[in-house]
Amino acid sequence: TETAAMKIISSNELACHAKDDRDRLLICGWSLGGLLALRLAAKGYGDGIVVFATNARFTRSKEEMDLGWSIAAIRKMMIGLMQNQQDVETRFRHNLFTEAEIEAGLGSKLPFLSSWTNKGLISGLQILRSEEVLSELPMIDCPILVVHGTGDKICPYSAALELVAGLPQAELFTIPDSGHVPFLGREADTVDKLR
Repeated sequence: TETAAMKIISSNELACHAKDDRDRLLICGWSLGGLLALRLAAKGYGDGIVVFATNARFTRSKEEMDLGWSIAAIRKMMIGLMQNQQDVETRFRHNLFTEAEIEAGLGSKLPFLSSWTNKGLISGLQILRSEEVLSELPMIDCPILVVHGTGDKICPYSAALELVAGLPQAELFTIPDSGHVPFLGREADTVDKLR
């Protein structure tokens, strides 16, 4: 996971799609996948991007905690995963949803706990700790739809506002009272917006 993602991040070109020989390409990503989609857009790939519950830089300073998480919090999760993966995943999953979403049973629609390897989870956290595209947002020249819930505790809603403000062609689709999985339980509304 980490190796493939880092190759995409550091590559100046992708073998699968050259700019001159492709049809229209829509890139979608959720959370970390959204950050990687933004990285691809910054490199000039994609005719359109859709990101769900993402931000342009996950780790933030103490003064910017309303926009993301501290590096110390990421480090603590990584250590916790090595000690008790199920406990860390349980706490993280609880933070994916608002209280209303938890009461509605949305959490039961996710895959079982421990369906990811510890190594895969830690690799994802390492990428989140270091990756940023905030400085490159003005160079992204394709339309971007940002889908974000106002109750997101993982990627705060203020980070979505920052993201949209930095992108030349962005539209924000706000989902009130939704957490970090804004499309779950709202699939029809999300599809309608994409059309």
